[in-house]
Amino acid sequence: MSHKLIMAIAIAASTSLGSAAQAQTDYPLTIENCGQSVTFDAPPQNAVALGQNSAEIMLMLGLEDRMAATAFWPNTVLPELAEANAEVELLSVEFPSLESVLAVQPDFVAAMLVTLMGPDSKVAKREDFESLGIPTYLSPSACSVTEVSTDIYGARSELWTMDQLYKEISDLARIFDVTDRGETVIADLKAREAALRGRFEDRDDLTFLFWFSSPSSEDDAYLAGGNGPSTYIAELLGGSNAVKAASEWPTLGWEGIMATDPTVIVAAQVDRKRWSLDEAENKIAFLKSDPIVSQMEAVQKGRIVVMPGAATNASIQTLYGAEEVAKQLEALDLAE
Repeated sequence: MSHKLIMAIAIAASTSLGSAAQAQTDYPLTIENCGQSVTFDAPPQNAVALGQNSAEIMLMLGLEDRMAATAFWPNTVLPELAEANAEVELLSVEFPSLESVLAVQPDFVAAMLVTLMGPDSKVAKREDFESLGIPTYLSPSACSVTEVSTDIYGARSELWTMDQLYKEISDLARIFDVTDRGETVIADLKAREAALRGRFEDRDDLTFLFWFSSPSSEDDAYLAGGNGPSTYIAELLGGSNAVKAASEWPTLGWEGIMATDPTVIVAAQVDRKRWSLDEAENKIAFLKSDPIVSQMEAVQKGRIVVMPGAATNASIQTLYGAEEVAKQLEALDLAE
């Protein structure tokens, strides 16, 4: 469903209610977010989205005219949001500086990761913004990470699900006083999630290895594991994650990767241009040309699929990535 169509449906739904007051946010609004109470005296008019997911949710809600800037994009924006996104300033596809964020004079800052706005953030802590009177919001998906250290990006005690994303959409819709739009977006995503789950039966023999990137073919690979979004995708499609690790972002050498013997290798396409192996086509070229790695059964049988790297983060793109993998599974005759 396109961005414009979603907005048209939302407007029509609002009109059919007969009373707009039913969908309006009452201010001051207090939101409980990641153990903090955040109060909004009015809907934000100059918001900054730190992280692709925070930005894409706002764009899906039709808020581009109230967005001052965005930053941290592992992938390009969803095609249906490209026109709206072009109206918003991009600070950086990587981590922005705090100075660049403050330069656009935000009245609200939302972030998708603790590394973008947390105790050890590369950008700023929540209190840095709050001391300036700028309210903040951290993704519930980031809050559910139970372990963070300098060498482990995080771990979850329970499997991540889209429910955390639905809460995030609902919260942001209330903050911006566009509740009807939020309900429409959530309904669309829930329907797609249910349709995808209904297409696949659980199979013990279907395992996925999610390769995010590597500095080089000689280095350990950054994989997606733990109870994170990639494991959710694997289970949504009737399988499991081949990498059994507590960390959501484990690193593993190729000997260890080969030992997992996955049914399918998912090569992430990462658009940031940091390393050569960010590119899915370069990952596939390595898998097929390396004299040892190329002997993996998944490679030998051509069971390599491509998915946006953004889908490995807890985000709207997770469901889009699952849909892309599902189509490729069917082409490989792996869908039941």
